[in-house]
Amino acid sequence: MMKSLFASICLVVAASAQEAAKPDPNTLFREGVQAFYDAKPKESVAAFDKLIALEPAAKPQLWQRGLSLYLAGDFKGGREQFEVHQTVNSNDVENAAWHFICVARAESLEAARKALIPIEGDSRVPMKEVHDLFAGKGSVEAVLKAAESGEGEALKNHRCYAHLYLGLYFEALGEESKAKEHMLKAANDYRMEHYMGKSAQVHVKVRGW
Repeated sequence: MMKSLFASICLVVAASAQEAAKPDPNTLFREGVQAFYDAKPKESVAAFDKLIALEPAAKPQLWQRGLSLYLAGDFKGGREQFEVHQTVNSNDVENAAWHFICVARAESLEAARKALIPIEGDSRVPMKEVHDLFAGKGSVEAVLKAAESGEGEALKNHRCYAHLYLGLYFEALGEESKAKEHMLKAANDYRMEHYMGKSAQVHVKVRGW
């Protein structure tokens, strides 16, 4: 009887250890983010995919996964992620812009313009001008001019966003030298430590710029 009780205790302990070792969604999310910050987009995607396997309902919220998919070279997967994110975040120019570059890289610039997600109500600087540019009815100059508002950290942040999305725009066009020029400005000259600022820093590391 003592032997049987000991065996039962061992089974309970082993089961508890296995349960404790199971990654939870929050841990997987942090792993996905950290892998992205470490310029390891494929590992980041893998962590986010494990999260989705545990919590399928979380997928629409995971725009971070879309950025990782893009930098991992999975443009079709990125497009699908940004499309599903649109269902829970309908007025974000950034989502439309990342969707655009995924379509452009997977198919063509013409296809990306046709599929550009219409956005209304994103009042952040310089998002309206960014959307106009991607739609083919704006200009680089308009984006840069709009970013020259505010002062201090706000001005720096506007410039970071402007150059980040100009870098992505020129990457979609296949103009690598211009993409590199703008992305380096977003990553270094106007360096910000929020997720999108970090994405510029990660971008230049992944591209070897």
